[in-house]
Amino acid sequence: MNELEKPGHQLDEYRFRLAQARRRAIHDRLDELTATINVTLSQIIEPVARDSTDRIDDHRTRVVEDSISEIERLLGDTTDRKGRWGDLHRHLHFGQGHDWHDIAEMDWPSVRADVEAASLSDADPLPVPTVDLGVAASARPAGGASIGLAWSALSDDGFERLLFDLLGGFPNYQNVEWLMKTRAPDRGRDLSAERVIRDDGGTIRTERVVIQAKHWTSRSVAPADITNTLAVLPTWGPPVVRTLVIATSGRFTTDAVTIVEKHNADGKLPFIEMWAESRLETQLSQRPDLIASYGLRT
Repeated sequence: MNELEKPGHQLDEYRFRLAQARRRAIHDRLDELTATINVTLSQIIEPVARDSTDRIDDHRTRVVEDSISEIERLLGDTTDRKGRWGDLHRHLHFGQGHDWHDIAEMDWPSVRADVEAASLSDADPLPVPTVDLGVAASARPAGGASIGLAWSALSDDGFERLLFDLLGGFPNYQNVEWLMKTRAPDRGRDLSAERVIRDDGGTIRTERVVIQAKHWTSRSVAPADITNTLAVLPTWGPPVVRTLVIATSGRFTTDAVTIVEKHNADGKLPFIEMWAESRLETQLSQRPDLIASYGLRT
């Protein structure tokens, strides 16, 4: 680097450090405001019909409005706003029941992604549970890097909670929740979520997805497991289940794969997705915080 280039380099470094310091300063407050909006929106829309035209104006709506206003002040002009900010403000202005449903179901999830991106950039360290580096170093780890995960470290309940946290981090999934009652043939708990589907024409729709967790490290998912799951589909409605995800810490037998492929090829509902250990490991590779917090690294 010559003397002419040095001032430009120093200015770039200053801007980088300033942006990093700003994100660090507002990170915790953004998390608090985001959590407040998540909870309050659920409280607002719970007793309100989806097509309600009654205007809602009480202390809860003011909490949401004030929180969003503060978020915008914190973000300033430093954030690339890709979400539905305009729609959010329009729905806040009218404030009818159906507007608040649109805010909770479409506007806020897309805006929240911008807020989360603003509080952590690609250059910032990932948030992971606190680790004593001295203790870690004293173990003198040796050998090659593992590409697998220690599924045996999880209990059945731990595997289900891992899936819950994983789904909650997917940008196109919303309203992830436990089903009220256990309905799976193996007595495992099912998860329910809404998958948001957007097309280039501007159409947005949601479809219901049910996820069955099968923490089976000693055996594979067999054809009988698939047919038994399909047999209890009527107990899951309404709304109709468009997609069934069978997530396992093991694998699927060849015959099970054949049954699923034929079921999907025939156009039957629900569409079945198979999430074997290899797919889960690929998904979790983008979430090192979950790998660390659940002790999955071998």
